[in-house]
Formats: sequence, C-alpha cells, structure tokens
Amino acid sequence: MKVIIAQQNYHIGNFDFNVQKIISAIERAKKEKADLVVFSEMCVCGYPARDFVEFDDFIQKCYESIDLIKQHATDIGVIIGSPSINKLGKGKHLFNAAFLLYNQTIQAEIHKTLLPTYDVFDEYRYFEPAYEWKILPFKGWRIALTICEDIWNIGTNQIYRESPMDQLMCQQPEIMINISASPFDYVHGEERKEVVKNNALKYQLPIIYCNTVGSQTEIVFDGGSLAFDKNGESLLELPAFLEAEAEVTVSKTTTGIESLFLDSTQNSFTYLPQKLQPTLNIHLIYQALILGIRDYFKKMGFSKAILGSSGGIDSAVVLALACDAIGSEQVTAILMPSPYSSEHSVQDAVQLSKNLANPYEIIPIESVYTEFLQTLSPIFKDLPFGLAEENIQSRTRGNLLMAIANKFGYILLNTSNKSELSTGYGTLYGDMAGGLGVLGDCYKLQVYALAQYINREKEIIPNNILSKPPSAELRPNQKDSDSLPDYEILDSILFQYIERQQSPSGIKAMGFDGAVVDRTLKLVNVNEYKRNQFCPIIRVSPKAFGVGRRMPIVGKYLS
Repeated sequence: MKVIIAQQNYHIGNFDFNVQKIISAIERAKKEKADLVVFSEMCVCGYPARDFVEFDDFIQKCYESIDLIKQHATDIGVIIGSPSINKLGKGKHLFNAAFLLYNQTIQAEIHKTLLPTYDVFDEYRYFEPAYEWKILPFKGWRIALTICEDIWNIGTNQIYRESPMDQLMCQQPEIMINISASPFDYVHGEERKEVVKNNALKYQLPIIYCNTVGSQTEIVFDGGSLAFDKNGESLLELPAFLEAEAEVTVSKTTTGIESLFLDSTQNSFTYLPQKLQPTLNIHLIYQALILGIRDYFKKMGFSKAILGSSGGIDSAVVLALACDAIGSEQVTAILMPSPYSSEHSVQDAVQLSKNLANPYEIIPIESVYTEFLQTLSPIFKDLPFGLAEENIQSRTRGNLLMAIANKFGYILLNTSNKSELSTGYGTLYGDMAGGLGVLGDCYKLQVYALAQYINREKEIIPNNILSKPPSAELRPNQKDSDSLPDYEILDSILFQYIERQQSPSGIKAMGFDGAVVDRTLKLVNVNEYKRNQFCPIIRVSPKAFGVGRRMPIVGKYLS
C-alpha cells in the first residue's frame, strides 16, 4: 500500500485556504498512484481552534469542508482531522475526530480518547473522549488509526488509565497511523521520536505519524513527521518547520515498510537537561522564532513591523529575526535616545540597521521627558529621582512607538526576554507594549546564543552590542546587574523553577545561595500581574508564559 504523508501549514478558521491545500495534496497523491494520503489532526479547521468550536456555524463549516474534500477521495483513501458532533446523547457536544474518506464517502470516523489538559492543551474543555475503538479495514489492510495524544500513554509518559492501542490490539491491526498536532519546544522532538518508536516496538507494527507545521499565534508546530518499521527502526523524518510530502510503501511480507522517501536533513534533539544549556538546539529555536513571526504576520494579514532599537542585545536580536522573517524593507527601527542613553548605544543601533539594510529613524525623547517632569513637578515636588522617572522614559518610548504604528499600520514587536518577564524587570505600557513577544520565551543567556548564531557567517549584530554590559539606560551608569543577580545565576534559578518546576528548597539544595533563590522566586510570583497583561509570546521552551503556565496573580509566595 502506497501512502503519502502530507505535512501542511493550516490557518485556524480559514476553511477555503485549508480545503484547497488539502485537495491539492490529494490530487498530487493521485498522480503518484497512491492508495492513501494522510493529513494531520484538525487539519480541516486548524489547531487549536479553542472557543471557535463552540459556535455552531464553525462546526457546520467543518462538515461542509469535509463534503468538499470527500468529492476528491475517488479511488484514493484520505485521512483528515476535524471536530465532529457527538450524536450519542451524553457527554460533551463534540469529538476530536479523524475521518477516512474513500469512494467519495465517509468510510469511518474515529474519535480521540486521550484528551490532554496540561500546558498549552485544554481539549477536555471542548471534547468528549471516545466510547469505542475499532480497526479500519482499507484495501486489504487493518489500520489502527489514532489521534496525537492517543499514542503518548506509553513508557514513562503514562498519565492516563488506558491506552487506545491496547484496546485495538485484540482486533489484530497490521499498521498504525497517527495524525497529530504536536507543538515545538527545543527538547520535544527527541521525546516525540521516542514515543513513536516505542509504539512500534511495543505493538510490533509499522507506524506512520503525520504532524502539522506552522505557527498559530504563540504555538509553533515544527512538523518532523515520522515513519518507523515494526522493529523500531527510524526510516523517515520529514524536515522541521517546512511543509513537505513523503511517500511510504508498506508491505505485509517485510518488516512493514519497503520503500520510502528518505529526508537527508536530520535534526538533533536532546531531552530537557538538568541544568540550563543556553546553546542547546539554538538553530531550532531560531527557526521556530522565524516561523512564528512570519506566520503571525501572514495569517493576521499584517505586512510591516516596528520596534524600538536601543543598541542593546534584545532589540538587536528581534530586529535581525524580523528582517529575516518578513524582509528588511518591512521592518522599521526607531531609536529613541534619552538623557541617559550612551552615545555608543545610538551608534551601535545605527550600525545594526545599516548591516540589515532596514529603515530607521532617530527620535530623541529628552524634550518629551522634560515636559513630563515639569508637568508632574507640582505633585512630585522635591522627591528624589527614582523608579517613576525611569518609567516615564520607557512609557514615552512606548507611546511614540504605538503612535507611529497606528499612523502607518505597523505591528509593534516586543523585545522583552524571559529573564526580564520572569522578574518583572520591565515597564507596563512602556517597554512591555507590543503585538507579539518575540523573545519572551528565551532567557537572556539564550538571547546571547541567538545573537552568536545570527553572526555565525558574518557580523550582523555589532560585536560591541554582544560585549557591553546590558543596561536599560534609564539612569546614570545603570546596569541590569544593579537590580538583578548576574544572568548566569538568575537564568539557572529561573530554569529550575519554571521549566523543571523545582521547589525553592530543591533549588537551594542544588547549591544556589538561599537568599538569592528567595529573592528571585518572590520576584517571579509577585510580577504575575504584569505577565497577565503581556502580549502573546512565541513558545519555544517546554514551559512558556501564557496559556501553558497558569498561575494565580494573588497566590502566596512559596517559601
């Protein structure tokens, strides 16, 4: 049986776009004389559709799309994913479903059993788990068709009471097919491959695994679809972050897979380490951020970006990423020196824009800042210079950036990193303004690693930006280290608390100074209110701020 794996990039709710993409792949598969073409989870509507699925007309559009697609399933089988209505009269209104289309009809409908409700997933909010498990007979084959999480209850990942594949094995399947929407983080790929491999080994069946690709606001899907034979040999991995199609021929007379398209570019993944490794899979993080920016603009119908370029490492990396993602001519950098900005910071920012060939403007804010202080002087009186005066500068910049963005139709890219967001080292409605957080899931040390990766072939980000001590430049001779522990220590503590979810006592037991740990974790917890108001962040780690990390704003600090 010849099977085509179609790894595609969908747009949530854009049914015409998704349907046309699916139909085009079906027609290509027909020309290749394929027996079956496999698409990813929820390909009809895009994933995750979230509360869209609660609208009746959205579900109706899903069914209308299936009707259009099945007209092209003539002499070829088609497996697609979509919400389906629960007609059993009990439980939730919908199933997360896979459909087998053939001879222009729906031959079978399979429902997802294991509905994840952790991290970025919230499927049990919308869907009812499967009530039954059945093998799909197709062209002399007995197919065990599952959906994403259904194959993850295996090995060390057993967080559910049952496994759909265990239920299906009594019906003697001959091949497993899993359609998935498995998001990227910089260590998830190796775990994903291990799960697919372990299914092949446990059930002694070949497995075809089709994952989606593309960015849906904060969640990036990296593709990397797979095929394993029944002995657990990895025979196929589609490229990461790209749309791709591959041909697989399965046979009952061998280990399960006879011939297939072999992708020559294999990505290296590593499980989440015990300690932060800033350079770990930095090339994948870079690709994920590029895709996240590019798809956000494309799918939202935006074309031009703006950002504040300070001459610091964070804005430099965001500017370089944005220019790569949507084109240098589409990204405008605004330099806004204040009375405390160093001359070299302006020079560095100018040189960066010259290196990237992007437009830039210099708008000094000293006069605006002075006007604010004069207006507030009757209230501030003779109180000493402090945080309020620092934040006025940041909010002035935020106002100017948003004014220009509104006037010319730009989208403001935020440049805050994960270290700053963790500790509240940022100004609400100032440098925390933006439509998309590019580096909000990258610690400061990872930002430096990204800069080095950007400069891997030539100097794009000026070396002076990489070498000078980081500073907000909101008061004389200010450095980040005046307010925060050194980033080598800070990022290591944050990684243990956020990614590895270690307790304060557990982190202290690793050798970190107890007072520094207490201070750091208190900063994390008391600044939840700031992060709650922040823009969407492109997710590249196993635990990002946003929908995947839900902490109470008024929760008591852990001690």
